[in-house]
Amino acid sequence: MGPGAVLAKYLKLPLVLNVRWITSGEGHFVLAPSPLAYIPVPGSGLTDKMDFIQRVKNLFFYSIILFQERFLVGPIYADMCKKYFEGGCDIVSMLQDADIWLFRSNFVFEFPRPTMPNVVYIGGFQCKPSQPLPTDLEKFVQSAGEHGVIIMTLGTLVNALPKAVADEIASVFAKMPQKVIWRHKGERPSTLGNNTLIVDWMPQKDLLGHPQIKVFVAHGGTNGVQEAIYYGVPVLGIPLFFDQYDNLLRLQERGAAKIIQLADVNGHNFEKAIKELLYNVSYRQNMQKLSSLHRDQPMSPMDQATFWVEYVMRHKGAPHLRTEAYRMPWYSYWCLDVLIFLMTAVTVLLSSAFAFIRFLCRTRKK
Repeated sequence: MGPGAVLAKYLKLPLVLNVRWITSGEGHFVLAPSPLAYIPVPGSGLTDKMDFIQRVKNLFFYSIILFQERFLVGPIYADMCKKYFEGGCDIVSMLQDADIWLFRSNFVFEFPRPTMPNVVYIGGFQCKPSQPLPTDLEKFVQSAGEHGVIIMTLGTLVNALPKAVADEIASVFAKMPQKVIWRHKGERPSTLGNNTLIVDWMPQKDLLGHPQIKVFVAHGGTNGVQEAIYYGVPVLGIPLFFDQYDNLLRLQERGAAKIIQLADVNGHNFEKAIKELLYNVSYRQNMQKLSSLHRDQPMSPMDQATFWVEYVMRHKGAPHLRTEAYRMPWYSYWCLDVLIFLMTAVTVLLSSAFAFIRFLCRTRKK
């Protein structure tokens, strides 16, 4: 992402960024007003409803982002800028100079917040109507009958869980009437039941779109969360790293998911959580409501992305969508200079009035 912005500046080309995350955090924090009173900083584990202590925590996490930006990430790009650009530059300014930002998010998923005219939300752009499953997989899914199927995958970066955890999960699955499809490349769990199919790979989107799927056990990656929303399948989230907890927290706040930390995964906790998702119909209803909201758009996310990329190509950029705020000193942005001027003017006016009144009082005494 950063090198791409540098290359675009060097070649003097329009820039469209297809990212949500930047080197120092979430892209909104360099693009749009981000009041910390109700916008949680990624990694803070907070929602948009914060009490006083949580706002203190949020401010602390934001200070970490600023530290990373100023002292860790910034110097790396500053050296690159000195080498290739006369007068230098900084990574934040280069990112703010992007003509369009394609964000893999939307306000069905994200907490409401201020945004900018050059931000286009394409969350779920990869989603489309599901395709028929391979014959053997369809046969297994249909064999579940009225109980349905649970699918579990923790993404491509994690092929297996610790053996003890995998055994606990497998033992819970073995006791359930549902069939289970589990992407797991580690050692075969010793407690694996006959109802569980272990696979190296699964057609995730096609499975999520199948009416037999009841629960999606997932790590909470952006793509998986958006696909679960699109197909309306409630999620049991086991976040591992990066943005996964924050993603799952947004679904949990909407009553469409439940989170269980990996350290807390044992037979009792896992069984309790998955049964809650299976038998409490509100989770599925809430997720299907999100699915309905996600699909109710005038253009599909992919069509929006295509339109705006072509828009930038047709007009050789979109500088008219960039705010002047990026070029303002911080004190002007917050109108501190105006406030100081007004406070000074009021102080002078009151002091003059007070002095004049004292002068009149002294004159009358004489």
